[in-house]
Amino acid sequence: MTSKLGTVLITGGNSGIGLEIAKLMDKKGYKVIITGTNQEKLNKVKAENPSLSIFKSDVTNNEDIQSLANTIKKEFGGIDVLINNAGILEAFDLGKESHPLERQFKEIAINFNAPIAMVHHFLPQLKKSENGVIVNVSSSLAYVPFTQAPVYSGTKAAVHSWTKSIRLHLKPWNIKVLELLPPLVATPLEKNAKITGNTVKLMQPEDLAKAFWKGFQKNQEEITPGIATMLRIMSRIAPKFIFKQLNKIPTPI
Repeated sequence: MTSKLGTVLITGGNSGIGLEIAKLMDKKGYKVIITGTNQEKLNKVKAENPSLSIFKSDVTNNEDIQSLANTIKKEFGGIDVLINNAGILEAFDLGKESHPLERQFKEIAINFNAPIAMVHHFLPQLKKSENGVIVNVSSSLAYVPFTQAPVYSGTKAAVHSWTKSIRLHLKPWNIKVLELLPPLVATPLEKNAKITGNTVKLMQPEDLAKAFWKGFQKNQEEITPGIATMLRIMSRIAPKFIFKQLNKIPTPI
């Protein structure tokens, strides 16, 4: 079943930001497809939200992505909106050399390599859409790095730069490229990161989804909810000051 508004694919849509955006866009009338790697969590989401379509798929596995693209084309006729949301955050002290290199590479694979692969495989479908949109979920830390999470900050800065580039590349095909740059949000990702000394009030996923929707409707190129707007501004007018403020505790304890 398709929707007049279009079909949306959201990676990492079984919890947190992705799930809240999925539920909101479902209510607005889109046909929403979510992916994740945990079948049990996906089944639970489906039970609670029957109108959502679920697929187990690993964004770091090229064969999985290609298979997903083929299946969605066959069952839904393609997608109109791709939301690259899947991500992980690891807080660690690089100087202690105890954080496995493999986990650092995994963070890069999920946060940066995966969106590139998703766009590559779903681009043919987006080109055929009358309202093709790509939304890359990066982070307000793309503006100001948070040193307790060095790889995460680096990957989000990379996504930010890449997003600005492909926005121009895809303009001839009328594909809009937007970026959602959230502040810290009360999600499992933030909870599991073990950040030290965080005194910033966390944004709720529901509020983040609402802010995203407002920006999405306006085709806002950079959607910066909550304090993300402040970080964007301060990174330009007082970069050294905001960097010091954000990194009073440079490594997790």
